[in-house]
Amino acid sequence: MPAPHQGSGALIPRPPLTTAALRAAVAQIAPAYLDRFVDHLDEATEQAVRQDTVAPLRSFLRQWGEFVEIQRHPARAARLQALEAEVATATDRVKLDSAVAEMCNIRVTTTST
Repeated sequence: MPAPHQGSGALIPRPPLTTAALRAAVAQIAPAYLDRFVDHLDEATEQAVRQDTVAPLRSFLRQWGEFVEIQRHPARAARLQALEAEVATATDRVKLDSAVAEMCNIRVTTTST
């Protein structure tokens, strides 16, 4: 596992929102997701060409930027994973709503930092 980035509790510094930087970050902090990253990039590129717009590429960068931002903080990533498991098995509406709200809060906090 990589050493934490000095002073922030993050495994790596926040990368710029470019395909190369995000690919390197995913390879370093979440290598099991690298194939998914490449497949999604290929799909976004093909969709952008078909639709003659860069919107799919912007969406790709935002989605993977959020993923990296979460994953570069191990405690945040572990909490999100636990919440996702809780949502998948929840039978109590109150617990489900609470878990979903916390998941949304993690994502909103991630995109605003």
